[in-house]
Amino acid sequence: MEQKLKLYGFNNLTKALSFNIYDVCYAKTPREQRDYIAYIDEQYNSQRLTKILTTLTDMIGATVLNISSQDYEPQGASVTLLIAEGPVTLPRGETQVAHLDKSHVTVHTYPEYHPETCLATFRVDIDVATCGEITPLSTLDYLIGSFDSDIITMDYRVRGFTRDVNGRKLFMDHDVTSIQDYIDPATLKRYDAVDINVYQANLFHTRMMLKDVDLQNYLFNTDVYELPPKTRLDIMDSLRREMIEIFSGSNIY
Repeated sequence: MEQKLKLYGFNNLTKALSFNIYDVCYAKTPREQRDYIAYIDEQYNSQRLTKILTTLTDMIGATVLNISSQDYEPQGASVTLLIAEGPVTLPRGETQVAHLDKSHVTVHTYPEYHPETCLATFRVDIDVATCGEITPLSTLDYLIGSFDSDIITMDYRVRGFTRDVNGRKLFMDHDVTSIQDYIDPATLKRYDAVDINVYQANLFHTRMMLKDVDLQNYLFNTDVYELPPKTRLDIMDSLRREMIEIFSGSNIY
């Protein structure tokens, strides 16, 4: 925000960003399935996810108070960060002195595999809840670039209210027309994107699906040109169907 609003007391607006990505792969043979698990363990382990979330926290100008992380067998992980908008306030005597600006950032991963289609879909959910002037929308380009994102869904909501110095209620302290306005145009060109917004309720929703699918990126240790043309077409068809149904949120095929 270039110019801060003059408020009466504390800004108690809560800004919540839910960022979900889907990483779709093709894994048919037992070897490819093992390679898929190895890929997940490398890209989505708790150590890497923690690094991404701590960088995100630095980007929004917050302070990390606590980190909790866990890896799961055979794959998947969860990380939770308790954050504060400003420096941590130390206790004074018997009284704890602190502003009510505590927020959190969480990430959870959800692996899924269907043996009939040989498709593996890995979902990553990141939730950022902030209080006061901090808005997590500025981190979207960083989050999109941190993952191999085939489908992305984002929800942004501002809740509560604060007051200006004249006592007038403020239910929004910054202008938002679309989540897409906070994403690099070069990134948007790579995706089909649609908005579903409820402006009266300060609710903003955006879905994005990758336009160009390079089959080689969805295979594990298999050269795409080693596959017969019909097999390549069948795999591409399966991948596209999966992506379209996730993007639309309905069973189309």
